[in-house]
This record gives sequence, structure tokens and C-alpha cells, in this order.
Amino acid sequence: MSEIREMLGGVSRQRASVIANQRNFPEPIAVLAMGKVWRKSDVEKWIKQHRPDSLAD
Repeated sequence: MSEIREMLGGVSRQRASVIANQRNFPEPIAVLAMGKVWRKSDVEKWIKQHRPDSLAD
């Protein structure tokens, strides 16, 4: 989740969680004890489509 926070431009942990729980957010590829895991390319594609101003370089 911390990587997703950075990719979204440094949003709060709570905001990143809200975004990641949206129905149109990519499905995680795994759910581990430490939390959900997403494919980076899936998240980048979602950000480009839904939040292009948030994409961090």
C-alpha cells in the first residue's frame, strides 16, 4: 500500500485505502498476511485512466 500511496502522489494511508477499495480499482493478485498485493502495471494503468494528475514519475 505504501507504494500505491507514492504512485498516487503521496496521499494518506486512509485515502489510498479508500481508492484501492473502489470497485473499478484493479483486483489484487494476492492477499497475504501483510496485506493485498497488486501488479504495478495494473495500478499504473488505472492511475493513467482515472487519476492522471496523480501519477508520480
